[in-house]
Amino acid sequence: MENVYFRKVVFMLRYLLTLLFIGLFLLFSLPYLGLEWILGKFNREASDLRQLRVVQTVFKIILGICGTKVIVIGEENVPTDQPVLYIANHKSLFDILITYIRCPRRTGYVSKDIMGKVPSLNLWMKRLYCLFLNRNDIKEGLKMILAGIDNIKNGISMCIFPEGTRNKTEDLVLPFKEGSFKMAEKTGCPIIPMALTNTSAIFEDHFPIVKPTTVILEYGAPIYPNELEKEDRKKLGAYCQRAVEEMLKKNATHEALTK
Repeated sequence: MENVYFRKVVFMLRYLLTLLFIGLFLLFSLPYLGLEWILGKFNREASDLRQLRVVQTVFKIILGICGTKVIVIGEENVPTDQPVLYIANHKSLFDILITYIRCPRRTGYVSKDIMGKVPSLNLWMKRLYCLFLNRNDIKEGLKMILAGIDNIKNGISMCIFPEGTRNKTEDLVLPFKEGSFKMAEKTGCPIIPMALTNTSAIFEDHFPIVKPTTVILEYGAPIYPNELEKEDRKKLGAYCQRAVEEMLKKNATHEALTK
């Protein structure tokens, strides 16, 4: 009984330490953001890449604090010489950290508009080309999609969770929203399907405890909308959803998760 209690205390400490680390980073990184804003006037892309690597390092530290081990499959499917549209299932807040640390080039994420109101965090997100979605405003949603298209045309990859929200059900995925794929349809960039397995076991399954967990991130083969059959192009969301579901079904029985 004492061991169980001790483990719960340790797991809770992981949660508190993670919150403390994030808070300190957001507070003390403001001068750095100011410096990069100045340096970006001379070489924007170099500044962007430095900021990308800083955040990737921070995310790796957080995952280390939480005891999260990530098994990566199919990373060779990700082009490094062109922007892409990443799409993935969404079960956990940690999905962002797990996928972002693997991005080889500048990448913006689509997030809830409420995240754009968090001080310091919103500055980092804007600097990293993240876009904010207001689900209740169709016009704002269209503006967000156009901004994402511009990002891709300018060499910046985008990542979106097409379910539209975190999946809190027992279903593998929620239905993918077709509008999420306009960024790829309008630019011709490849879509990279990602399947995230077991990520809710880090935190959401036992809130507010953070547990050491093994998760799987698998990248599927690139999907080029213009090369698909007409029916598949018309229902691109459903086509990509099937690709993600196939990976999730396969990885549900992965030996690393069944030990």
